[in-house]
Amino acid sequence: MQRTKLEKRISRHKKVRSRIFGTKERPRVAVYRSNRNIIVQFIDDQTNKTIFGSKVLEVAKLKGSKSDKSSSLGEVLAKKAIEKGISEIVFDRGGFQFHGRVKALADGLKKGGLKF
Repeated sequence: MQRTKLEKRISRHKKVRSRIFGTKERPRVAVYRSNRNIIVQFIDDQTNKTIFGSKVLEVAKLKGSKSDKSSSLGEVLAKKAIEKGISEIVFDRGGFQFHGRVKALADGLKKGGLKF
């Protein structure tokens, strides 16, 4: 029986997740991409707590394409992370391909001053 796209993505995410671990000083940045939105969370895996998070729809009304919005979200989150004393992160793409909106978000985080 064929697996659905969702089942394949979850399988990829489990594989990646088994190798990635975030701390308070270097949190895991988890990404979820839907058709309309992209959701990002900074997670401390030692305490299983979300430090903070945001999504494109929460950030001020951004103009442009979905990729432009993702890049802007990355820059906003990078500033917020630096204010909280976070300079390095572990990027968890959530089983999604590293291109398009996910890559734009990562580039925005890098442009904002975070190290991967």
